[in-house]
Amino acid sequence: MVTFVATPIGNLGDISLRALEALREADVIFCEDTRHTLKLLNYYEIRKPLLSCHKFNELSAAEKLAELAKEGKSVAVVTDAGTPVISDPGNLLVNVLREHGIAYTLVPGACAFVAALVLSGFPADKFAFLGFLRGKRGEKLEFLKEYASFRGTLLFYSAPQDVDADVTLLHEAFGDRDACAVREITKMHESVEYFRLSEGLSGEKRGEYVLLVQGAEKRENPLNLLSEAEHIAHYIGQGMDKKEALKAAAKDRGVPKSELYKFTIEKE
Repeated sequence: MVTFVATPIGNLGDISLRALEALREADVIFCEDTRHTLKLLNYYEIRKPLLSCHKFNELSAAEKLAELAKEGKSVAVVTDAGTPVISDPGNLLVNVLREHGIAYTLVPGACAFVAALVLSGFPADKFAFLGFLRGKRGEKLEFLKEYASFRGTLLFYSAPQDVDADVTLLHEAFGDRDACAVREITKMHESVEYFRLSEGLSGEKRGEYVLLVQGAEKRENPLNLLSEAEHIAHYIGQGMDKKEALKAAAKDRGVPKSELYKFTIEKE
């Protein structure tokens, strides 16, 4: 069995009993950085063979993992912090395991962007996690503009050296909006700072950031500025019959068709 194990994102106490059990029972642990994982294992007095699995060797690591699993070995997979696959190596591993028909599972746990969403107080009923901004500046801007009309909260990861440039890009792509920067989650210097994209984020940039941006505001349908009769007439002018026009106008206005029916009678 292969078990993907979420690990703490800061405070080493934030690990589940199941996660510790999986690590203790593993014959081998695949990890993003052996030095980083060793600190966690030493803290809990766990001694296991460690194999490296990072973005530069994930394919070869995946084949090795599949080989060990087929031999009946119990394998655990961790990344430096948080949940594997989420802006971390692991997705390729999952696909290789699927191709080989090897059973795998997840011990869930910490995830930085979920924690940041809770701490920010921004709307959480609809959101999009977009990870780190990748590529050249123009590519990043083109990518961001695809989400300019998204009405839910937008979340990004940002390294301290990239925060100012990322905020500038977010402002260029989305215009001026409320934003929030959450950093050092679960650590001593955890902070939540609110700002406007036009103003930028103040202060010295330290630690890993989650940037949250308010979703786009709902835009009024210009057809709703017409009178009810004019609204229905617009759709009839587009080639709809009276029944279809009534239904379309009611949908635009967010009202029952029965509310607009009298305006179709007046047109007769």
